[in-house]
Amino acid sequence: MTLPLVDIGLNLAHDSFAHDREQVVAAAVAAGVEHMVVTGSTLESTRAAIGIARAAPGRFRATAGIHPHHARDFHDRDVPELRRLMLEPEVGAAGECGLDYFRNFSPHEDQERVFREQLRLAQEIGKPVFLHQRDAHDAFVSILREYLPRLKGGVAHCFTGDEREVRDYLAMGLSIGITGWICDERRGQHLRNLVRLIPLDRLMLETDAPYLLPRDLEPRPKSRRNEPRYLAHVLETVASCRGEPAAVIAEATTRNALAFFGFRPSAGTSPDGEKGSAESRNSLR
Repeated sequence: MTLPLVDIGLNLAHDSFAHDREQVVAAAVAAGVEHMVVTGSTLESTRAAIGIARAAPGRFRATAGIHPHHARDFHDRDVPELRRLMLEPEVGAAGECGLDYFRNFSPHEDQERVFREQLRLAQEIGKPVFLHQRDAHDAFVSILREYLPRLKGGVAHCFTGDEREVRDYLAMGLSIGITGWICDERRGQHLRNLVRLIPLDRLMLETDAPYLLPRDLEPRPKSRRNEPRYLAHVLETVASCRGEPAAVIAEATTRNALAFFGFRPSAGTSPDGEKGSAESRNSLR
């Protein structure tokens, strides 16, 4: 029996899905992933994410934002366009935004500038934030706390941190997204204990596909591409680590995600979540 799930972080606009996006979505739905949030990490990918969500509004929501990797390329002149995209009705959260001092693809000052701008926009527009942080916890928390009182909410996407980080996020009222990182016996072993600290009403699940394919997945796909259909595997691992039935985790994380991202059933949407027109179906390709 498949359990209804929401994948809160999926890079469905990624080039690796360009040739089989419809099949990927169909396989996910067959595996119980009834709703998906398509991540925007640049202006271009945000536009693509919104297009996917617009084609099947009962199935998808989008995020609109600038990943810290791309902060150096985001300028003041781009702010009005980002604001316009955040205001689109298909957008459920501002981001992916935050700080990444691990890869440092953008200078710290650019990352912090663009993070602050997105938090300001999220406050103005009244949407929650989809957050990214890696090796930048202290600076991330310091900036976020300035804006937190007027934010609608936030989720720490793809959490891979330590106990101090999870406790800080919970104290700040954030939700926490768990990916297949928890299935990695090399890097994710610590998450198996930490996931027990997350209250059920703050827990969400995600794949971050096409990245972070669960290492213990069998059979392992030849392409090594992660897909939303593997969210059920993440669910089973999380349930095992928490010592709770998978059905309980599925029900709670689905409820949390639907409310957080503002999913609403769309009139004229077929049972499989897609509008009936060929034009809408083709826009998923």
